[in-house]
Amino acid sequence: MNNDFFSLDTDAAGLAHLQLNRPERLNQLEPAFFPALRDAVRGLHDSGEARVLVISSTGKHFCAGMALETFAGDGAMLNTGTARARLSFQESLRRLMDCFSVLDEARFPVICAIQGGCIGGAFDLAAACDIRYASADAFFSVQEINIGMAADLGVLQRLQHIMPAGLARELAYTGERLSAERALAVGLVNAVLPDAASLLAHALAMAQKIAAKSPLAMAGSKLALNHARDHGVAASLQQMALLQSAIFDTAEMGRAIAGWKHKTAAEFEPLDPVGHA
Repeated sequence: MNNDFFSLDTDAAGLAHLQLNRPERLNQLEPAFFPALRDAVRGLHDSGEARVLVISSTGKHFCAGMALETFAGDGAMLNTGTARARLSFQESLRRLMDCFSVLDEARFPVICAIQGGCIGGAFDLAAACDIRYASADAFFSVQEINIGMAADLGVLQRLQHIMPAGLARELAYTGERLSAERALAVGLVNAVLPDAASLLAHALAMAQKIAAKSPLAMAGSKLALNHARDHGVAASLQQMALLQSAIFDTAEMGRAIAGWKHKTAAEFEPLDPVGHA
């Protein structure tokens, strides 16, 4: 799949790679980007063929955030002048939020490989992913506060679950840059690589390891982790009992154990497609 914003490819092993491809625009986000991303990720989710998704970028910066001209217009999407307009604004914003939430809700892990700037809306995107890696020159910024608005696509809600709450608030209140080195120290990223090429190689290598595991067990693990993040321990243990009873598969385990014993790649069926009414 190719469009004006990114390319998307999936290999036979179930490794999907979505790459932002507008380096001449610093991969800035425009309104049409959001449904394109949502539909691409939902397509992978629904087909069952993807076992892991890597999101990377091109050029000097991962993404410079929302194009500022988006905020300069007076279109219906930005109109909050009346009660009816504000009601419509709320629904439009919820739909934008959903375009990043699909990454969190996908049946497979999502890895984000970040080089250079991860600014504004790009930080919201990265925060919705399961795992983040960065190049040594990467930096993160909640840019929205610098243009007179609160970040509203998920970074404020997700960041405090990823890094210390005090630092998350500092970033949200100041808009200052968080370097790759400090991002690694506080747990925002899992590794820092010397440059963009080694960053992508590392992300793809980790994705290959994930894609080799049971997609059924992987989907169950993500569901359990997400539920535990958003609920208490007791409720999460209850959910785990129900979840495990639904996905426990001794045949799947047999294939995994045989592969582990013989040091060979186990063969797993992809997840079933999601039906549509």
